[in-house]
Amino acid sequence: EDLELEEVMLTGFRGVKCVESGGPEPGVGCAGRGIITAINFLEENGAYQDLDFVSYDVLGDVVCGGFA
Repeated sequence: EDLELEEVMLTGFRGVKCVESGGPEPGVGCAGRGIITAINFLEENGAYQDLDFVSYDVLGDVVCGGFA
């Protein structure tokens, strides 16, 4: 699916930019891979340009070892 950055990045209170990537369906893939794909998409589409701070809130219960 072709996505544009504007379709996935929302601007909230005081200009805070937010993106939620989700993950694969259960039993289909690894959540770690989905997050890597999302970060690559953001980098390739210039999402990190002109930012002062970046914070990630990621799954804490990944069973596939994607963040090990």
